Amino acid sequence: MRFLLDARSHDELRARNDHTADCYVRPGEYLHHMYVDGIKYVVARALYDCIKEAREKNDYDANRHLNMHKQQLDALVAEAQGNGKLSGARVLGGDIPTDDGSAPVGNSYTPPVPTTIEATGLNRSQIQEMMVRVIYNRSRVTGMELAQELRLFYSVIEPVITMMRNAEWIDIAGQRGYGDTNYEYVLTQRGGQAAEDAMKKTSYSGAAPVPFAQYLESAKAQTIKNMIITRRNIRKAFGDLIITDQVLNEVGPAVNSAASIFLFGYPGNGKTSIAERITKLMGDDIYIPYAIDVDGQVIKVFDSIVHDQIDSNTDIGSADYDLRWAKIKRPVVVVGGELTLAMLDLTYNANGRFYEAPFQMKANGGIFLIDDFGRQQCRPMDLLNRWIVPLEKRYDYLTTVTGNKIEVPFDQLLIFSTNLDPSQVADEAFLRRIKFKIEVRDPDESQWRQIWSLVCKGKKVNLDPKGLDYLIEKWYKPEERPFRMCHPRDILDQMMSIAKYNMEQVTFNPDLLDAACSTYFVSKEKRDFGAKVRLD
Repeated sequence: MRFLLDARSHDELRARNDHTADCYVRPGEYLHHMYVDGIKYVVARALYDCIKEAREKNDYDANRHLNMHKQQLDALVAEAQGNGKLSGARVLGGDIPTDDGSAPVGNSYTPPVPTTIEATGLNRSQIQEMMVRVIYNRSRVTGMELAQELRLFYSVIEPVITMMRNAEWIDIAGQRGYGDTNYEYVLTQRGGQAAEDAMKKTSYSGAAPVPFAQYLESAKAQTIKNMIITRRNIRKAFGDLIITDQVLNEVGPAVNSAASIFLFGYPGNGKTSIAERITKLMGDDIYIPYAIDVDGQVIKVFDSIVHDQIDSNTDIGSADYDLRWAKIKRPVVVVGGELTLAMLDLTYNANGRFYEAPFQMKANGGIFLIDDFGRQQCRPMDLLNRWIVPLEKRYDYLTTVTGNKIEVPFDQLLIFSTNLDPSQVADEAFLRRIKFKIEVRDPDESQWRQIWSLVCKGKKVNLDPKGLDYLIEKWYKPEERPFRMCHPRDILDQMMSIAKYNMEQVTFNPDLLDAACSTYFVSKEKRDFGAKVRLD
C-alpha cells in the first residue's frame, strides 16, 4: 500500500466527490483512501483523523481496519528514517508505475511455415488422401489450386503430386499458364477408386488439419493467463461505456484471474456489453487451426460465425505463418437459452464423417459467455455440473462416437450472465468454484443522463436536458420505474422510428417522448386479456 504524506493530498481528498466505496472503511464512513492516476493511496492525515473519530465512537471494526494501515505506515516511516529519505518525502510505499495505461499485448506465438511434408506433422498418405478428395470434388484443378485449397506451400505437395502421377492416380489434362504449378490435374480410373476409398474415411475438404500436439502447444503459448490488467488500461477498454469504478474494480481482478465470472443483475444494464469489452483487455490477435487431426479423426475448429478472421485472403506464396491456421481476434463466443448439454460435446457429421468442435473449444484463448443463464432447455444444475472438471483442472474431456475420450485445453474466461439471483440457480459448492461474483447495478440519474448524451451524440440527435426532466417526471417517478442502462438507446430508437413515420425531425418534444415511452414501457397494472400461459 502506498501512502501520501502531504497536506495538499489531504485537501484534494476532501474536495473530491468521486471516491469509490473502497475508499472508506465501510460505505460512506471513514474516508481515508484516494485514487490518483489509477493508483490507490492512503492519505496519512485523513488516516489519523479517521482513527481519532473511530476512537471517539468506540467503533471497534473501524479501529481495527485503520490501525492496520497505521502499523504499515509506521514501519515505512521507520524504514525511510533509517535510510535518510523521510525528509521532504511525499509518497511512501514503493515506486509509482510509469506505464502509459495501454492494454498489454499478450500473444507472441506465430505458427511456423512448414516447408516440408515432415514439418506439417502429417504423413504422405494423409496429404495424398486430401488431394484426391479435392480433385474428386472439383473435377480438375491446377497444382497451385491444390496448394491453396490445402493452404500448404506448393513445394510441400509437389513430391506427393509426383508420387500420384507415378502411381497413375492423376493425369495432366491441360495447362493454364507457365510452369508446373499451372498444370491441370484430373483423376484416372485408379485415382477415382482411391478418392472413393478416401471419402469413406471422411469427406472433409479444405485446409489440411494440424496435428493435435501442435494445437496443444499453441493453446499453451497463447493462454489468457499471461495477461495483466490494471486500473489504468481497463478504463481505456471500457471508454465507450458508462460504467462505475466499483464494477471496473471487480471486473479487472476477475480478468487477471483467468478463471470464471458470474455477472448478475437486472436486465438491460450491460452485462453482455461488459463481457464483450473484456476481450479488448486480452492483447492482440491469436491463431487457431481450421481443423485438427486426432488419431486420424478430423475436428473442425474455425467457425466463421464466432471467429472474427484477419488476413483471410493471404496468398499462399507470400505467407509468413502457417496458413492452416486462421489469424483471428480473441474470440467472444456467446450462447443463450438455446444452449443444450449436447452442444458442449463434439458434434459428429455422419454424412461427412468429421467432427465439429464444441463452443468451449472454439472459445479457447478468449471468452465463453453463457447469457441468460438459468433459462436454458436443460436444468441449471446439470449445466453447472458440466463445468466442474474444466473449472478446476483447466482441461475438458470430449467423447468421440466410438467412445474415446480426448483431453483438450480449457483456456478461456468463462462468464455466466443472468437476471436471476445466483442462489436461485447454483448451490454453494458450485458458487465456490466461480471465483468472482459481480453484480451489475442500475445506473443513478447522473449516469443515466451521461448515457443519453453518448447515445444522442452517436445518433447525431441534439439532446435537450429539459426533455430528460420531463421524461423522469412523467414516466419514471409516478411508477417508481428504475433507470436501466439500455433505456436511452431503446427510447431514442423508438423516437427516431416514430419521427420517421410522422415525417418530422427527432426532437425532445413531449409528444414524441410520450409516444415512444407508451410503446416501450409496459404498465404495472395487471390486466386479463382472456388467455392463459403455462409457466411449468
